[in-house]
Amino acid sequence: MIKVLIVEDSRVGQEYLVHILTSDPAIQVVGLANDGVQALQAVKEQRPDVITMDIHMPKMDGFEATRRIMESEPTPIVIVSTTTSAKDMVLTFRALEAGALAVVLRPQGIGHPEHESGVRELIRTVKMMSEIKVVRRFPHVKKEPAPPIAPGLSVLHPAFLAGKAGTGIQLVAMGASTGGPPVLHRILSGLPPDLAMPLLITQHIAPGFTEGFVEWLAGVSRFPLHVAAHGELALPGHGYVAPSGSHMGIANGPRIVLSDHTPEHGLRPSVAFLFRSVAQVLGARAVGVLLTGMGKDGAEELKAMRDKGAITIAQDEASSVVHGMPGEAIKLGAAMYVLSPEAIAALLAGLTRKTKEGPG
Repeated sequence: MIKVLIVEDSRVGQEYLVHILTSDPAIQVVGLANDGVQALQAVKEQRPDVITMDIHMPKMDGFEATRRIMESEPTPIVIVSTTTSAKDMVLTFRALEAGALAVVLRPQGIGHPEHESGVRELIRTVKMMSEIKVVRRFPHVKKEPAPPIAPGLSVLHPAFLAGKAGTGIQLVAMGASTGGPPVLHRILSGLPPDLAMPLLITQHIAPGFTEGFVEWLAGVSRFPLHVAAHGELALPGHGYVAPSGSHMGIANGPRIVLSDHTPEHGLRPSVAFLFRSVAQVLGARAVGVLLTGMGKDGAEELKAMRDKGAITIAQDEASSVVHGMPGEAIKLGAAMYVLSPEAIAALLAGLTRKTKEGPG
């Protein structure tokens, strides 16, 4: 049985979530908390496998409760949001930074056309997050400076010795899943405003949160970010995030292609679709980056990118919430580099400098 603690300030909301979660025989609700203060005590007493966390609550909101739980009693936390308003999005993504693993919309009421799909998404997410072993978040830990990857790129990649790498790169493709939002936040905060190539991002995230996710990332990015649109030209110094429910790839140009093709690895958008498209269209003129996430979405396709001559990067295990996707890529020999988020940002910044300098 998966033991779940529900943290929700509305009694009606509590009863609704109990009804939904206990409809699955593998889930047991072991406690209810009306606010973050009660949640802290309930976690110690009930030792749940997963916590569903509301954001706006009296006494202590969902962000602060998440932060304190991850510092004292680390437990997988799923943020269950009632809206996608700007105010909710700020606290929701701050909670992900503090250690929450996923965010979903509370399912619509019985009789609503999206009720069943919302119920499936919530139950699926709770079950998946119960499998993740989270670690304690220590407060006020000083971040180590990023290693000097960029100045030493000629040592890392043979093409740089010939003065060719970087000058021909036309695009960076990134893929992430569980734990991805805060990692992307860290990477984008370290990239220069004059990024010399477009950046395409596929992040597995629940429907309804893509726009808020892009706005949140835009708060640290020094170049424009967009929800990708079909047919638009991918411009240097711009970032594009795959919209909910659509695969994202590229055509010559490079132009963005959106597709409602069959889900891959049960996902749409999938990282596999993006990386495969980039490998086919750009070959060696691209960079692929595979970040934290469950499963193996994008691993084989990162290998295809490397086989075509692209620069390929996988996130290291120490900085990954879940090392499934990058770990699978490493096993396949798909990654030229295995790096922390800060080192990934430094390498991409170095590629920008190399592109501007030109060959030689």
